[in-house]
Amino acid sequence: MEKTTFGAGCFWGVEAAFRKQKGVKTTAAGYMGGKMESPTYEDVCTDKTGHAEVVQVEFDPAEVSYDQLLNIFWKSHNPTQLNRQGPDVGTQYRSAIFYHTEAQKEAAETSKAALNSSGKYKAPVVTEISPARAFYKAEDYHQQYLEKRGLATCHLSA
Repeated sequence: MEKTTFGAGCFWGVEAAFRKQKGVKTTAAGYMGGKMESPTYEDVCTDKTGHAEVVQVEFDPAEVSYDQLLNIFWKSHNPTQLNRQGPDVGTQYRSAIFYHTEAQKEAAETSKAALNSSGKYKAPVVTEISPARAFYKAEDYHQQYLEKRGLATCHLSA
């Protein structure tokens, strides 16, 4: 089993997108990349903690490759928007890949470069690629939020 962590705006839809993928064993909505220990949703929403809303994904690399997970990540948001996704604005909504291994770092950098040179977007991809730091699981009501409300069938695409 391996872990990886992605920030792509509000974590509700992003978590639902990863949960559908065969080989993904668990997902958890949470916070990463900030300076405060054990932040709450209210803390993160102040845009002062430095945390991004993220989804931590535990996956079986024999069933799903990291590159496949990167493809889901890129399709789940617009990686050219700095510190926002749609109507959600603030550093907590930034596009971020938090890698857990050097192989993940290299794959993320290669994937980002390929996307930048593909011509898909007119603006450059602003996704941050950083080492994973402390992960703080979000409050229970954020976990599988869309699934609990019968909305997890939404298809996300940039």
